[in-house]
Amino acid sequence: MGAPIPVRVEGAEHAAPLDARGRHLHDLRISVIDRCNFRCPYCMPEEQYPRDHEFLRKAERLRFEEIERLARVFAGLGVRKLRLTGGEPLLRRELPVLVRALAAIPGIEDVALTTNGTLLAAHVDALREAGLGRITLSLDTLDPDTFRAMSGGRGEVAEVIAAIAAAERAGFTRLKINCVVMRGTNDGQVLGLLEHFRGSGHIVRLIEYMDVGTCNDWRRDLVVPSAELRARIAARWPLVELAPNYGGEVARRWAFADGGGEIGFISSVSEPFCGDCSRARLSADGRLYTCLFASTGCDLRTPLRAGADDAALAGLVGAVWRARGDRYSEARSEATAAQRERIEMYSIGG
Repeated sequence: MGAPIPVRVEGAEHAAPLDARGRHLHDLRISVIDRCNFRCPYCMPEEQYPRDHEFLRKAERLRFEEIERLARVFAGLGVRKLRLTGGEPLLRRELPVLVRALAAIPGIEDVALTTNGTLLAAHVDALREAGLGRITLSLDTLDPDTFRAMSGGRGEVAEVIAAIAAAERAGFTRLKINCVVMRGTNDGQVLGLLEHFRGSGHIVRLIEYMDVGTCNDWRRDLVVPSAELRARIAARWPLVELAPNYGGEVARRWAFADGGGEIGFISSVSEPFCGDCSRARLSADGRLYTCLFASTGCDLRTPLRAGADDAALAGLVGAVWRARGDRYSEARSEATAAQRERIEMYSIGG
C-alpha cells in the first residue's frame, strides 16, 4: 500500500487510516433502520423476529443530520462510496432527503441503495432526482411460491418485478440483482433467474448463504459453493472471467461468452475476500462495525450527541480502523461459525 493520504476534517489534518492488515477505509455502509417488512430465513427468520419484536425506538436511531455529519467525517478519512441499507431502508421516511444531503458531501463519489424493492416504485423518481447513483435489489427467485416462502410469507415476486420496471423508467439502467442461494430451497431456480435477466443490462449476483448473525440457523450443508454454481451455469451458457472493476470489489465478475451480460459471485464461505476489504458499517443506532461478522461495535452516537467535534470523531473512527484486523471469512471454521456471537445482518446490512 502507498503512504497515507493527508485529509482535512474541520480544520484538523488526519491521515487516511490503514488497518492492521494494510487495508484502506473506502466504503461505508449505513443502516438507516433496523426494521424490515420481510422475514427472510438467512437474515431475520420469522420464528426469531415475530411481528411483536421490539426494534429500535425513533430516539435511538441516528437522525438524518447525524448520519450526514458522520458521513462527512468518514469522507474526510478517505471514504468515497456510501451505501444505504437496513433492514429495509425505504421504511425510513423521507429517505430522498438523506440521499440529497449525502450526495452533496465533498469527496463522496457514489451513493447507492440496497432494497427488497417492495416500496421502491413509489420513491424511485425522488431518489434519482436527489442524487442516488445505483440500486441493488434482493430477488432470490422468480418462482412465486418460493419467493413467498423466502420472504417469510410477506412478499410477492410481482412487486419486485414492478419495482425493477419503475427503476428502469427512472433511468437506472444497470441494476444489481442479489440472490442468496440456499441448497434445496432456490438453487434449482438460479438458471431461470439468469435467463430472465440475460440481455437486460442488469447484473445478477449469486451470494453464498453466510453465517451472518446467530439467528439464521446456518448450516454449511445448505451452502452452494460458487464453483458448483459456475459449473452448472457454464454447462448451459459458457462463461468468461472478467477483471475486477476496482480493488476490494466484493463480487467476482463473469460474463456470458455469447454477450448476454454479466453475472457476479459473492463467495464469502468458499472463496473468502477479506484480504482487500475496505468496508466499514454504521448501524442505525450509530455503532461502527469493521466486519459483517463482527460481534461488537464502537459507539459513535454517544460522543456525537455529547458534543464531540468533527476532529474528535475522526480521531475515534481512525483509531478503530487502525486497530482493525478482521478476517473472519478467511479464518472461519465449523467451531467459529457455531460458537461466536455476531451482530445480526438486519442491523448493519449485507
